[in-house]
Amino acid sequence: MRKILIIFLSLFLSSSLMAAGSDSSSDSSDTKEVSLYKEAVKLVKRAGKLEKKDKTDKAKKLYAKAFDKLEKAYKTDKKNPDILNYMGFTTRKTGNFEKAEKFYLEGLSLKPNHNGINEYLGELYVQTNRIDKANERLEVLKSCNCKEYSELELIIKTKGAKVY
Repeated sequence: MRKILIIFLSLFLSSSLMAAGSDSSSDSSDTKEVSLYKEAVKLVKRAGKLEKKDKTDKAKKLYAKAFDKLEKAYKTDKKNPDILNYMGFTTRKTGNFEKAEKFYLEGLSLKPNHNGINEYLGELYVQTNRIDKANERLEVLKSCNCKEYSELELIIKTKGAKVY
């Protein structure tokens, strides 16, 4: 009886480990898209830290690398507003406001009340001296009870201060 129990437990544990291993080595496009997105977000955060240290050239290089990863992720998931938000953000941070605006607007077409996109698009409008449009984004965020509202409000009030 003891031998049967040992054999049963051995088989059970080995099949459980094999099943767990097969899931983790999955190479689906969804997994790739998610990991590309996560890698891009990490690069964006690193770039932001460099920006705060006034290392803008290094930051721009990281934003460009992040954009490349986001672009690949977007090819497999064209309905993800978060990817478009970061595509707009990284493009704006590298100075291409026109292209950034297109990404933000495309993201809003998928999810009009996306807090991040509304805030960042508002920041873009402040940067391009379109305060009326920035206030429209602020109005969208008004009832969200979120940090994006207060951050955009501050940027609009201090227009010209390098907060964005």
